Amino acid sequence: MLIEIDNLLDGATVARMRAALLAADWQDGRVTAGYQSALAKRNRQLAESDPLALALGHEVAAALDQNLAFQAAAIPARVFPPLFNRYDHGDGFGAHIDGAYRPLPDGGTLRTDLSLTVFLSDPTDYDGGELVIESGTRESRVKLPAGSAALYPATTLHRVEPVTRGTRLAAFTWVQSRVPDAGKRAILFDIDIAIQSLRARVGDADAALIALSGSYHNLLRLWGDGG
Repeated sequence: MLIEIDNLLDGATVARMRAALLAADWQDGRVTAGYQSALAKRNRQLAESDPLALALGHEVAAALDQNLAFQAAAIPARVFPPLFNRYDHGDGFGAHIDGAYRPLPDGGTLRTDLSLTVFLSDPTDYDGGELVIESGTRESRVKLPAGSAALYPATTLHRVEPVTRGTRLAAFTWVQSRVPDAGKRAILFDIDIAIQSLRARVGDADAALIALSGSYHNLLRLWGDGG
């Protein structure tokens, strides 16, 4: 399930990040790719230890922590510290599936249930660079406004089309969900969105809303963490 998260970052934040990133010290993006992905990857990214990457990544992580759509769709247990990449003319990333696990800076390991891309360049500033996600026989071509994000299963085959003009800047990360099964996660997302809609109309004390919320949390107990 592909979820588009509008306005994860506001315009002023994006403009500030973009200015800092354009002047940053970039390295070959293949440093974080597995063997197979490295064969298809042509871009640059900030080192994980780069102070700018750490500071901006903290801002992206804080925005995700406060975003109701992300929380509802991902049901996150852990989020990898966000990274940043840059695609210039001729750069792209061929079809690949993200590795199942990533080592965390604290020495732990994160299971990559979901991948997330936060677009930081305005779509009019570059040609090409679409994030293409394959699902069965259908392709989703994603090129969102600056500050918006795409959340999608890390199990899907996906690619970034070559950039033919301009520069594409983005933040990216992976999420370990409390509900590993994508189908169960989709059901919980639908229920959570319905709860949010009802709450706005009837208030927290409505009996039907309380019952629906209870069912949501009982399913989360049943399905969470591999249940």
